[in-house]
Amino acid sequence: MAMANKGTEQREWGQRAWAHFLAVRQRSPLVQCITNFVSMDFMANTLLSAGASPAMIHSSDEIPEFTPKAHALLVNAGTLTADWLPGMKLAAQVAGSSGKPWVLDPVAAGASSFRLMACSELLELSPTVVRGNASEILALSKGCVDSKSKGVDSIHGSADAIEAAKSLAQSSGTVVAVSGAVDIVTDGERVVGVRNGVPMLQKITASGCAVTALIAAFVSVDPLHALEATASAFSVFGIASEAGLETARGPASLRTNLIDSLHSLGEDAVVSRVSIHSL
Repeated sequence: MAMANKGTEQREWGQRAWAHFLAVRQRSPLVQCITNFVSMDFMANTLLSAGASPAMIHSSDEIPEFTPKAHALLVNAGTLTADWLPGMKLAAQVAGSSGKPWVLDPVAAGASSFRLMACSELLELSPTVVRGNASEILALSKGCVDSKSKGVDSIHGSADAIEAAKSLAQSSGTVVAVSGAVDIVTDGERVVGVRNGVPMLQKITASGCAVTALIAAFVSVDPLHALEATASAFSVFGIASEAGLETARGPASLRTNLIDSLHSLGEDAVVSRVSIHSL
């Protein structure tokens, strides 16, 4: 009976993930990305290959006019500077007042007091989803700098951050997603694990940033079910990496293959390979 229930859950998640992906391809949502210099290319190509439309606009001069036109906003703190922070906060405020979902990627939140302060201030602006690695989510939840921080590299596994993610989701009213060997997604009550993906993604810079962009695109087409849309995005990105690894010779070719795979993924591949489970 338990196996039958598990099979039913997988079929439902597979159909849900495909529905989200198909909606992105059909609607081509405009995703405004305020992101770091390292990730811009990979992020834009990930969105394009999935069928979305990326816009790398971060100037405070454009945000009041442009952000209301976007279907979703992504704010990534990767190459954070004091000059960029006001624009990030303004865009989050405009997205919120316009009723548009927005996603926060608190890159290396525990690495310095400045980063932690900036990410905490952005968190107060009610993102729809927060996506980070375990160390970033733990730092945000505890509200303190990690003396052992390795910057963007997590020193914790995703399972180590489940309770912190639930607590952060409850206190902030956001969906919290933790990347790892098993990606964790929670709204503070429900918790799901996504088991798609390949370890070699850790050798590709900005792979986490790219999946956050895909989350923003998926949430834009189903903002009322942000947990489901986030889990679906994780899974589809992971499936594309699994398909890409089949002919990859290393991280560089995997990056290219992943973009190609995301562009060409069909319904059968998505539905049959989705691996999402309630925890």
